[in-house]
Amino acid sequence: MLLLRMLAAVSIRKAKAVVLVWIVFLFVFGLLAPRLPSVLQDHGLRSTEGSYAQVQRILSQSLPVSEHPVLLLFENRQGLGRAEFHRAIEAALTAVRDIDGVLSIVSPLASPGMENGHFAYAQLHFGQEASRMEPVIREVKRRLPVDASISVQVTGKSVVQQDVNAISHRDLKRAEWIGLPVAFLLLWMAFGSLWSALIPVLVGWIAVIGSMGILYAMGNWMELSVFVLSVIPMVGLALCLDFALMLVSRFREELYYSPVEQAIMASMRAAGRAVLFSAGSVFLCLAAMLLIRMPMFQSIAVGAMTVLAVSVLASLTLVPALLTLVGHRLQPSSGLIRLGSSSFSKRLSAWHSIAKIVGRRPVLICVLTSLFLLGCLTSLLQMKLAIPDAVSLPAGVESREAAVRLDGHFSPAVTSPVIIVAEGDQLDLVQSLRLDPEVADVGLRPLPGDGRMLITVVLRSGPASPEARAWIERLERQTESRPMLIGGEAMNQKEVFDALYQKLPQVLFAIVVSNFLILFVAFRSLLLAVKTLLMNFLSIGAAFGLLAWIAQEGHFGLEPTPVALMIPVFIFGLAFGISMDYGVFLIARIRELYRATGDHDYAVQEGLALTGRVITSAAAIMIAVTVPFAFGGVSGVRQLGIGIAAAILIDATVVRLLLVPSLMKLLGRWNWWPSK
Repeated sequence: MLLLRMLAAVSIRKAKAVVLVWIVFLFVFGLLAPRLPSVLQDHGLRSTEGSYAQVQRILSQSLPVSEHPVLLLFENRQGLGRAEFHRAIEAALTAVRDIDGVLSIVSPLASPGMENGHFAYAQLHFGQEASRMEPVIREVKRRLPVDASISVQVTGKSVVQQDVNAISHRDLKRAEWIGLPVAFLLLWMAFGSLWSALIPVLVGWIAVIGSMGILYAMGNWMELSVFVLSVIPMVGLALCLDFALMLVSRFREELYYSPVEQAIMASMRAAGRAVLFSAGSVFLCLAAMLLIRMPMFQSIAVGAMTVLAVSVLASLTLVPALLTLVGHRLQPSSGLIRLGSSSFSKRLSAWHSIAKIVGRRPVLICVLTSLFLLGCLTSLLQMKLAIPDAVSLPAGVESREAAVRLDGHFSPAVTSPVIIVAEGDQLDLVQSLRLDPEVADVGLRPLPGDGRMLITVVLRSGPASPEARAWIERLERQTESRPMLIGGEAMNQKEVFDALYQKLPQVLFAIVVSNFLILFVAFRSLLLAVKTLLMNFLSIGAAFGLLAWIAQEGHFGLEPTPVALMIPVFIFGLAFGISMDYGVFLIARIRELYRATGDHDYAVQEGLALTGRVITSAAAIMIAVTVPFAFGGVSGVRQLGIGIAAAILIDATVVRLLLVPSLMKLLGRWNWWPSK
């Protein structure tokens, strides 16, 4: 490809200048990278155009309330009298009443439903945006009086989100300190060369740090989900290490027969082409996520596309420049063969042995691997999805403990009621709601100024329950002729599920069609394109099954939790592209050998042998990068790490090294139809 030749030529002739440009890039954006957490907002799992958002805007304009108030949970620990307990509550609320930004305080002393035995809770409404609540929450905690007779715990969505941000940042630091050194050691062990290990890790680190700086700049004019902090380093390190590893590995092969400059050009023609097609596939998978109109998915997609673009550019410019400067120090393996030779290397490697076994028993291997994957798929049917809440935090965190106790002593429907904003006289609607057996309480009040009425409905089921979503659907059908809007957390959750499920068919269609076209252009084969897509779906489905089994049943010492709603979408979008990365690399090498020799069996066997080490090394590195997230404190991040690690492990071993070669062996020359 002309572009690859041009990039290779520039990187070779101007190697020092290219390295200097990337050093300047790292310096400029590396200074901004540590500031990325300051522009991140909440998780962004919400609809921005639905009824819920409209109700929140109306309430913020008409009443002194915030979308997500800070909640104070009071507990009477020493059996104080009711009057003494109330005086302690009043003292605590007085202490926080003049904090900057306070809009209103809803006290349990004025609302009997907010007190239950030894427990009571208050709502603090602030005018600050959710992403600017950290200093406010810190000040609230500082001002709360210390009293041995009562305890006061702070929770609420904004408090939970601050804890999620802090724990995610801590987990990122731990993952960096663990993942990068382990990746470096794995590369060093795989290739036995310091520079072969150092170049991919160095390029990956530069790409991730630089991308985080770019995202900080972007965060000043667009909303970025807090999940960016975990997803982007994970994706960036994984992809950039993969791309750089492909190029360095092929360079070491070519260096066995050619001088440095020729080896770089040959590597860019072969491995560079695979990198471009792989990156195109990943980019289109991420772009499809933009169809889901929620800040979380759109910011993750934009962030991942940014780090992907930087990773590709670094791999195709910085890697060949570094190879030009230090390539003579890379010692190639003595077990390599010249392309087109009719015999294997003199020193039979483990990968040649695996390739021989696959070639001799393709039917048996195909059956066994298919049964394994189908077995993993059985747990997928039991997967339960939920919007993450305070329980996604580790046990012992104050905001989680307080939220759990609130739900235990006060129904979640009480603290998160359904809110209806309607025009005109709504007494008939209120009367019908009071007769509804699923409704526990109904409140009615006028909104100031515009004649609209505010109806507050407390359901007998929590806002996250299927019963609450079904009730709202019935209400929408019954009142579709009325000029009214429905809000509250139950409506928010319904809109999120609806927005995701309605867009998923479009996302899947876009991913399948775009990747099919890329595969067909890359291999000129309809059969290979269809088969590669099916293998990707099978391996990711198996990974979903393992995730459901581990997360929901609490295996390996993990707390049992439902799978966070957005995690399967993230895993599919990211793992599908990474699977394409391995698939393109493997099949491109087999195609290259087939075109050079015309011997299909030889091409499959030798292609597997030559790429097996690279694919498994790349997979091991990506697992090393993602597994630390699987031990993170936030359940959503933990599930993302488990899911991607499982998808990579299954795809790089069972699928790419066993199932794909065995199917290619069985299909023979038909693999290349119609260009056989």
